[in-house]
Amino acid sequence: MTCYDYNGLSTENGPEPKAERKWHLVWHNVVFFTIMHIGSIYAIYLLFTDAKWLTLFFAYILYVCSTVGVTAGAHRLWSHKAYKAKLPMKIILLIFYTIAYQGSVHQWVRDHRVHHKYVDTDADPHNATRGFFFSHIGWLLLKKHPDILAKGKDIYLKDVQTDKLLRFQQKYYFPLVVVLCFVFPTYVPLLWGENLWTAFYIAAVLRHTFTLHMTFLINSAAHMWGTKPYDQHILPTETKAVSLVACGEGFHNYHHTFPWDYRAAELGDYTLNISLFFIDLMAKIGWAYDLKTVSEEQVEKRVKKTGDGTHAVWGDEKSDSIDYL
Repeated sequence: MTCYDYNGLSTENGPEPKAERKWHLVWHNVVFFTIMHIGSIYAIYLLFTDAKWLTLFFAYILYVCSTVGVTAGAHRLWSHKAYKAKLPMKIILLIFYTIAYQGSVHQWVRDHRVHHKYVDTDADPHNATRGFFFSHIGWLLLKKHPDILAKGKDIYLKDVQTDKLLRFQQKYYFPLVVVLCFVFPTYVPLLWGENLWTAFYIAAVLRHTFTLHMTFLINSAAHMWGTKPYDQHILPTETKAVSLVACGEGFHNYHHTFPWDYRAAELGDYTLNISLFFIDLMAKIGWAYDLKTVSEEQVEKRVKKTGDGTHAVWGDEKSDSIDYL
């Protein structure tokens, strides 16, 4: 196979020889993340000493919305084409995603498709075999491995490159980020009398930094700790704690086994999958459609063939007590 398959593959011919791993820092990212984390520490102080409860609630709502923008938007809709969305839903998801400030959708999709095709190899942008810190945030602080640049040239991106809405976001990305990720979250709390700097540090800085870490856990923790009921031969795992904080993205062993399923999980548990709730809600009003799923027969067949025995129904252990973080 020479181009990206939406249904997802790991490596094409197994692990490839490792090129030399050089640690070249991307200094503007190092400086930015350092400033954001220092600001977040100050924000935590303000959280307990100065912030109004409405500001905290607003920051939480922004965290959920921006995470859904990443998971239901950049991930399930634009990266995997797991369902289709009408223009109003696309606009909402694009606004939510831009609030998250994780690069343009074009950049996110490119990195994610490379990640799926070459998962946990040197061609994977956040290769988990390089350790927790690298897969969590370190990959953004270093220049890309040569394998990523080489393999990335063959990744299919025509769909996002020709999407007028996504092209608009990419063209005006930084002005949009300034307004949606920083100005808007700072301005709204002023309406109920919040202090300007308190609003900025909590609703913009801390909320953004917290959201990043919660979604980054998908690349790190969900590739290291948990069960593998669907495919024991890959690193991604089922990690309920990650699903809880990342709006449903912690059922990662399932997702890497069946990446085209819009649920990104076998079961429709809204408690641990807010993104699924959002998509289903949009489907009820006709804004989301052609929802792709995996049949029970397909899941059973795969579990019995490659699972690690921990599946509650078809696994060797058949126990609901298996509940890894």
